[in-house]
Amino acid sequence: MVQDVCPIARTAALIGDVYVLLILRDLRDGPQRFTSLERSIGVNPRTLSNRLHRMEAEGLLVRRQYPEIPPRVEYDLTEMGRALIPLLDMMRQWGEAWIPYPSPTL
Repeated sequence: MVQDVCPIARTAALIGDVYVLLILRDLRDGPQRFTSLERSIGVNPRTLSNRLHRMEAEGLLVRRQYPEIPPRVEYDLTEMGRALIPLLDMMRQWGEAWIPYPSPTL
């Protein structure tokens, strides 16, 4: 399979989901709580939960639970996740240069 060999295909399989990219965007400035991510991204809780679990399993982020009442859980990027920030910056620059806002086709 091409994903087994090609590093671009492997990367796209890992982060080629709009919600994964938006979670990475939001966590670039530091830890966030679930509700903050939910509001910022505008995604339903089940979808967000699925993406966060997958990203944690893949090593892109870490979930920290604090022993407080009420319980507090925060998500933060790992070193692997932070290494994607330059790619996000390049995507932002490309989008600003080549895709007009508002885009007539998106």
